[in-house]
Amino acid sequence: MAVNRVGDRRAFRVAPSLLSADFAEIRAQIELVERAGADYLHIDVMDGRFVPNITWGPKIVKDMRRLSPLPFDVHLMIVEPERYVDDFIAAGANIVTVHWEATVHAHRLVQQIKASGARAGLSVNPATSLSVLDEILPYVDLLLVMSVNPGFGGQSYIPTSTAKIAEARRTINTRALDVEIEVDGGVHLDNVADVARAGADTVVMGAGIYGTKDPAATIRRVRELCAR
Repeated sequence: MAVNRVGDRRAFRVAPSLLSADFAEIRAQIELVERAGADYLHIDVMDGRFVPNITWGPKIVKDMRRLSPLPFDVHLMIVEPERYVDDFIAAGANIVTVHWEATVHAHRLVQQIKASGARAGLSVNPATSLSVLDEILPYVDLLLVMSVNPGFGGQSYIPTSTAKIAEARRTINTRALDVEIEVDGGVHLDNVADVARAGADTVVMGAGIYGTKDPAATIRRVRELCAR
């Protein structure tokens, strides 16, 4: 799987969020974005405690794993994520992202994810400063900047997120770190170019893809807008 290196300006990545897909037609929904050139499938896991919503567990991930060869980008919006990361990796997750706010032992958890064979992501909520990541950032593979408050799809992008993405890009470049920047929340065709210019490597798009009339055409348009 291709991974951004420092200074690498390869094609912008698109990660359709299955939270916005029609699960009655999930095979077709996955095939649609796969044929359109999606890079990851983003899978939001919510527990009704860390966020006010409930989605799915490892069994769903394991079943969907048979439907696509695309990397599974599993975003754990749950408390005590260290109890479950191994189960999601065993189910087929290629990237496991946990929240800084959900664990008191981030370094240990990042190492646990890597030891189990997945890339380790760390996410920060909109109200969390990037400064809290000074010590942990060199150890993660992916930084997920939340541009909405986590818990529900279809929310509006928080405008100050653009400056936060740019700050993350400056920090990563200045420190010469090999960390992918992913952005999740309220990204649509009308703002995705700004997100890319700010420094994002990957965008998660749920309603911004599955909520459009032609999701495949939307993905192609994202590529055009964010070409590097």
